[in-house]
Amino acid sequence: MKKLEESGLTKEEIIQAYRHILMGRRLDERLWQLTRIGKTSFNISGQGHEVGQVAMAMAFQPEKDYFLPYYRDMTACMVWGMTPKDIMLGSLGKEDDPSSHGRQMPNHYGSKEHNIVSHSSTVSTQFPLATGVAYGAQLKKQDYVTLTATGEGSANQGEVQEAMNFAGVKKLPLIFVIENNGYAISVGTDEQYANETMAERGPAYGFPGKRVNGNDFVETYLAFKEVVELARSGEGPALIELMVSRLTSHSADDDHSVYRSKEDIENLKKNDGLLFFEKQLIDEGYLTREEMTDIDTELKKEINQATDEAEEMPEPTADSILDHVYAEK
Repeated sequence: MKKLEESGLTKEEIIQAYRHILMGRRLDERLWQLTRIGKTSFNISGQGHEVGQVAMAMAFQPEKDYFLPYYRDMTACMVWGMTPKDIMLGSLGKEDDPSSHGRQMPNHYGSKEHNIVSHSSTVSTQFPLATGVAYGAQLKKQDYVTLTATGEGSANQGEVQEAMNFAGVKKLPLIFVIENNGYAISVGTDEQYANETMAERGPAYGFPGKRVNGNDFVETYLAFKEVVELARSGEGPALIELMVSRLTSHSADDDHSVYRSKEDIENLKKNDGLLFFEKQLIDEGYLTREEMTDIDTELKKEINQATDEAEEMPEPTADSILDHVYAEK
């Protein structure tokens, strides 16, 4: 695992990265709790993806770059600018939800303010949309880069291949990400695809493809930094296969103990990127365990406040059901 100083980031930036990672984990845990007690209807967890997502997002310039996420990308969306309250408003389906004003399912992230484009429930439709956004940058001669992500199961959809083919032909400033956690709901990778790695698909469409360890913050950050700089300078798209773990069931409606062995589930906990990152922070002198505990306490208070405030916000009204759906004349 690469040392944190090799990232080129400052100590303050590294600690901020940890705060993002831990916030993603704690907020995800809260959303699971709310689902289990019936206060929210659904949740798709990103636990196990947080380190890779934060390293990925930090390589971009969210103030001008665009992000078309998929349903596990909550932590990356918060690096991009969304707040825990924004996430909570969406999960509770409130009128002030920036993703859809309470009209979309939970985990469908979007924020016009932060250049986060919402997506359809049909998996991987964000890929051709992202291709269009990136094509816009090329046509307008602007230097923003577009990021889009999906899972390794969803990456086998036809529109993913069409998007990557078009992006390769046009040399678009677009970074494709496949967050490979080993399972498409209950189907393991052996039954999903025959190629050895998903990264191999990049060169098939005429651009670089690379597999990175999503539990290694520095390896992931540097890989994304390189391809983002190339895309911004006109060198075209890239594909990153981000190897991560799915520490939970596929969603709140799934039970992974049905298709995963008890031993497999126990081993997942040993491959938790959050624990690796915390150990690295301590070993390399960035934070002490006591300081981490203080950060954890602070973040939990922020989540409690976000939950309370979101619960008090108004629901969408029936007479506004078509608002924000159709363009005004």
